[in-house]
Amino acid sequence: MQAPLGWPGIVRLGLVQTALGSVVVLTTSTINRVMVVELALPAILPGLLVALHYVVQVLRPRWGHGSDVGGRLTPWIVGGMAVLALGGFGAALSVALMETRLWAGIGLAVLSFLMIGSGVGASGTCLLVLLSRRVADARRPAAATVVWVMMIAGFIVTAATAGHWLDPFSTGRLVTIAAVVSALAVIVTMLAVAGVEAASPAPADRAEPRPATSFRIALAEVWAEPQARLFAIFVFVSMIAYSAQDLILEPFAGTVFGYTPGESTRLSGVQNGGVLAGMILVALVTTFAGSRAGSLRLWAVGGCVASAVALAALSVSAFAGPGFPLRAVVFGLGVANGAYAVAAIGAMMRMVGEGAAERQGVRMGLWGAAQGVAFGFGGLVGAGATDLARQFVSSPAAAYAAVFTAEAALFLVSAGLAAAVSRQVAVRDARVGEAGRTGLVAQPNGG
Repeated sequence: MQAPLGWPGIVRLGLVQTALGSVVVLTTSTINRVMVVELALPAILPGLLVALHYVVQVLRPRWGHGSDVGGRLTPWIVGGMAVLALGGFGAALSVALMETRLWAGIGLAVLSFLMIGSGVGASGTCLLVLLSRRVADARRPAAATVVWVMMIAGFIVTAATAGHWLDPFSTGRLVTIAAVVSALAVIVTMLAVAGVEAASPAPADRAEPRPATSFRIALAEVWAEPQARLFAIFVFVSMIAYSAQDLILEPFAGTVFGYTPGESTRLSGVQNGGVLAGMILVALVTTFAGSRAGSLRLWAVGGCVASAVALAALSVSAFAGPGFPLRAVVFGLGVANGAYAVAAIGAMMRMVGEGAAERQGVRMGLWGAAQGVAFGFGGLVGAGATDLARQFVSSPAAAYAAVFTAEAALFLVSAGLAAAVSRQVAVRDARVGEAGRTGLVAQPNGG
């Protein structure tokens, strides 16, 4: 069995997330803007395309099952990145095509965004399974922070570099830049994963391989695992609460506090800075502090509760007036969100092996699907709920307060679900320990 990865190895695998982020930011940001501004198309078009790339990620368990059956994760990581890269290039090409043949361009865009969602799902799911296998348990929260931050780095570097080379703008330049970014993403991914995975599954993972089973049976087996099912529900509910605030925070600041577009954009930056600070805080504490202070349960539950408190404060701020410390509360919300998010990802990496080893890909895929679908759905729910509230409430402040309160309630429900998952894990560990003391042999990885 291979030795656990050190920090250089973790950073190396994090380059896959950097590559993933570099392609995604071109499609969800730059190409989005070009459709609306340069081509003067309705904003609903890129909105639906971005939603489509989230919806297709419901198939993550199927891709995870493919890696389980094949026994290797590297081909799925590289193959997923290749599909993502082709989708990113196709999305840019579709924009150029829309200039002369609108419907043909839209058709190519639909196909491209389906490929983008498929590539993100296949590559991202299998990367997390590989990290969970190769990273020591104590380092998993920090590893989750590293790969998340490196994905954000991919967003930042690509946005800055592409922004420089796009001017003066033309769709031809856009296609060229997309081709270069997509090719580099595949090359970086191939170099990052080369030799990281063993040539065959480790003996401890499969003492006696099971006969191949259908995806439907494999998914049913994973869904029948109480902690896997409850964790999927926790991820779905908490990610709706997490993402529902994204589309309404800046409009809230502008409508209620009179922020200018520049000021509200900077406020969003304050929140993102808080998210990064929360992630780094959890990574440091869980790596260097004692087991109690470094408990993922503590940070997952605490992050959800703190997020609920911050959202409740935003509800109050709607009526408090201009003297309210809005920036401080938004930063606190970001810290709480970041702590919850990295604790949840660390828990995914820790729990994916607690069950049959032959179902690790399906298990991670189930949680990834819950995360992806909830993230896409949450943004629409937040914006839609605000519009609905304003139909029944004359005051915009009251409408926003109602939505923030609902999001706070979802985070409290999420905290309860996280605590319930932790209790199930504790009970299961106690049973395994008791079985060991009484002479019963437990299967590796909890299978």
